[in-house]
Amino acid sequence: MNKQMTQIEQLTELVLKFRHERDWEQFHNPKDLAISLVLESSEVLEHFQWKTSEEINDHIKQHKEDIGDEIADVLSWILLIAHDLDIDLKKAYVSKLEKNNAKYPVALAKGNHKKYTEHIS
Repeated sequence: MNKQMTQIEQLTELVLKFRHERDWEQFHNPKDLAISLVLESSEVLEHFQWKTSEEINDHIKQHKEDIGDEIADVLSWILLIAHDLDIDLKKAYVSKLEKNNAKYPVALAKGNHKKYTEHIS
């Protein structure tokens, strides 16, 4: 891989190669990519469903690789949908972080879990 490429570009190149080798582009429209993203996110969530905090800590220790696999699947769908919709992930992320910084100024939001639409005091 080209050393000039960002890590996001390198990962995107890997998932695109994987998809292309299998001729799966034909199945990847925005709707189905979004559905797949949600389904894979749900598989991450399944690792924690119905567990107490103590059980979660034990589960993470015992299933860290499995959880990592599911998170990697989520990332694959994110990379594919961003590529196919021509969204610059780094630019989108930085822009969203700037918006969140404006919504949740440190002075008001630090240590407070309330959404910006709720009264933060």
